[in-house]
Amino acid sequence: MKIAIATDDRQSIAGHFGRCRGFEIVDVEDGTVNSKEFRENDFTGHARGMQGHHGDKHSAILDALQDCNTVISHGMGRRIYTDLQNAGIDSIITRETHIDQAIDAYLSGDLEDYPEQGCNHSHHRH
Repeated sequence: MKIAIATDDRQSIAGHFGRCRGFEIVDVEDGTVNSKEFRENDFTGHARGMQGHHGDKHSAILDALQDCNTVISHGMGRRIYTDLQNAGIDSIITRETHIDQAIDAYLSGDLEDYPEQGCNHSHHRH
């Protein structure tokens, strides 16, 4: 099983899925972390410099993370949350901020999902 975790520093969970620097891809087998790899975010609409989501069907994101079973972020838009779910990838918006603690909680079944904390894109880019 592979878990993709949105991150800016490979230690903490990024606040926004689409704007993160990349994804820590954690390969887990029988409850044990086998390996971690970092995938640079060059595939989300935000990473590609798109303003808004006009015409963005999230296909690049879904293709880039298609080998993952679960995606964990501290925040993401409702559309990508649903698109991931529809592609068979569990989406989790967590309040946890540290990657290793989130992995442990996920593997023990204790990582809670807070979809209501999703980004509504009413914020402005800084």
